[in-house]
Amino acid sequence: MSETRHVPVMLQRCLDLLAPALAEPGATVVDCTLGLGGHGEALLETFPAARLIGLDRDPEALRLAGERLAPHAARATLVHAVYDELPAVLDRLGVPRVQGVLFDLGVSSMQLDEDGRGFAYARDAPLDMRMDQTTGISAAEVLNTYPPGELVRVLRAYGEEKHARRIVEAVVRARAEEPFTTSGRLVELIREALPQAAKRTGGNPAKRTFQALRIEVNGELSVLERAVPAAVSRLAVGGRIAVLSYHSLEDRLVKRVLTEGAGSTAPPGLPVVPEQYQPRLKLLTRGAELPGEEEVAENRRAAPARLRGAQRIREERR
Repeated sequence: MSETRHVPVMLQRCLDLLAPALAEPGATVVDCTLGLGGHGEALLETFPAARLIGLDRDPEALRLAGERLAPHAARATLVHAVYDELPAVLDRLGVPRVQGVLFDLGVSSMQLDEDGRGFAYARDAPLDMRMDQTTGISAAEVLNTYPPGELVRVLRAYGEEKHARRIVEAVVRARAEEPFTTSGRLVELIREALPQAAKRTGGNPAKRTFQALRIEVNGELSVLERAVPAAVSRLAVGGRIAVLSYHSLEDRLVKRVLTEGAGSTAPPGLPVVPEQYQPRLKLLTRGAELPGEEEVAENRRAAPARLRGAQRIREERR
């Protein structure tokens, strides 16, 4: 098990953002993407009076995080759930409001490193990409069964892949001869389909296609679109949210939700803005914060990270 699997991204900054809300006894913080428990462990150790609720859709990640967090088991509740299920989880646990919420989006290091998951384009593995392998369709099923137009849409919308049509044409020809089962075959096909100029820049040419398939398989953007507003709605006044995202689609969505919450909802032209139209959130970061050069040098998976934070300053409008 490599050490990179245990390195939480922008850890200290996440702790600093959440700290003012978690210092009081009885504070509850939700780690919506528990993964291997790196952020969760740090939260429990840094805030000894806080309770952690940890969510993850990957049963194997929950098992490993449970082992890691065993010394804090009395203050940690781990739940198998997708993060847009946060309100239902809190209702089940009898927790109306929480003081902190953390999202660390994207693929966990364990999923990238685990042979048999098919997330990584650097090694040949079954084309699965499901974060929860007990449910849903695999990346191979998407490649083998989606109509060409739908595949082009997925690659363009979720991978921002300029050469989506060329790649899909090659996929359709190849799957007619033999269905896709492994990541290695897909990587090779993408290399052959792309023009030379596209292969010279921007890292591995399969990167955008793999991102697009992963987002489609796990419904990541639609889940996130529901999850961030849901998390904000369950923050107590004074509570804080921190969100780490790893590509522009996620970051734009998070930015929109937090910025809207930090703006007035009053009709234009009112001389005085009534209380119910006042902002619900205060932004805690100027734009998206980036990891430092030192962190990126030590943990290359931190490189694309973008961190945004906000504080709840008012209850919902009635």
